[in-house]
Amino acid sequence: MRREEDMLSKNLTKEELAKKYPIWFELEHVCKQSGARAGILHTPHGDIATPTFMPVGTQATVKCMAPEEIWQMGSRILLANTYHLWMRPGEDIVAEAGGLHKFMNWPGAILTDSGGFQVWSLSDLRNIKEEGVHFRSELDGSAQFLSPEKAIQIENKLGADIIMAFDECAPYDADRNYIIDSASRTTRWLERCVKSHSRSKEQGLFGIIQGGMFADLRVQSAKEITSFDLPGYSVGGLSIGEPPALMNSMLDAVRPYLPGNKPHYLMGVGTPDYILEGALRGIDMFDCVLPTRIGRNGSALTWRGREIIRDAKNARCFEPIDANCTCYACKNYTRAYIRHLLKCKEIFGLRLMSWHNLQFLQDFTVALRKAIFADRSMDFRHDFYANSNYGAKQDFQS
Repeated sequence: MRREEDMLSKNLTKEELAKKYPIWFELEHVCKQSGARAGILHTPHGDIATPTFMPVGTQATVKCMAPEEIWQMGSRILLANTYHLWMRPGEDIVAEAGGLHKFMNWPGAILTDSGGFQVWSLSDLRNIKEEGVHFRSELDGSAQFLSPEKAIQIENKLGADIIMAFDECAPYDADRNYIIDSASRTTRWLERCVKSHSRSKEQGLFGIIQGGMFADLRVQSAKEITSFDLPGYSVGGLSIGEPPALMNSMLDAVRPYLPGNKPHYLMGVGTPDYILEGALRGIDMFDCVLPTRIGRNGSALTWRGREIIRDAKNARCFEPIDANCTCYACKNYTRAYIRHLLKCKEIFGLRLMSWHNLQFLQDFTVALRKAIFADRSMDFRHDFYANSNYGAKQDFQS
């Protein structure tokens, strides 16, 4: 594997990056134990310390939370979804409002997914062609068509700082021939996305590496996608049902081909163990709906592991979810009270659980960043697994 320092020397300086791209990455430190990275992602709406977890606001809102509350947690970048905002309220309305930042009153950076994953999830309603994807809306059954050009046009109007190329997210168990065609199509679609991108001085377009669960096809895709001069690159088509060890092996395969002075984004990952394993493999950015989704269902992310607050054992537990947590829920309310709210289906209970899980991941990435700077990321990994119930340890070996 090429060292990050060697890769950095072959690329642009940070001054050249800042001048050339609206989004640029400043590599601050590479951990001597693992090669995990700490850096700063510079955007038109502020700087983000990495590694970072991006809360997901699919419909221009993080479920149950106000933008001001997300900001107070320390989050400086959110994700919104192109497909859902295209369906409603429509990109023209968002543009008339002054773009996503003004529309949702968010002062920080925003990343928009292209909608490729959402179209992939409509497996019974879509038909993928070279020109794009024909599908039926899950809202009203109406016929829709989304192409690389259309996706970028929508994202340009939404006005996020970082926009994602339109790609195909193939099923993890797809056969090799299908993945060869799918990954090649994703590369051709990226070329069309680049040509359609009309706001390149304001918005950074990221390409997406595919290739399924075949290491050689992942490498080929990485070479093709990074041949485009873009401000950042992401790895897609992972954390979609495959075993953790297989995901890690795919990250190991592409890591040597990711430019050292560009941000690396692993899409759809939102548990601390997956974030940790990704960061150890050179990933800087993560996102997922999981922390708020499982929170609304009564599960809490803690340093001890994932815990079910709805369980009967918490009925008389007058302690916080986590005594060491700094979130609003843990500072003010007990497990017994939050369990009561959840059992009664009170919205406040959903808010408190979401609040806690999002704060935990923010605190987790801050702690991981400190370990990287201290050249202790593998020690951090050892202590994390030794003191928690996250994952089967054998699943997370390199």
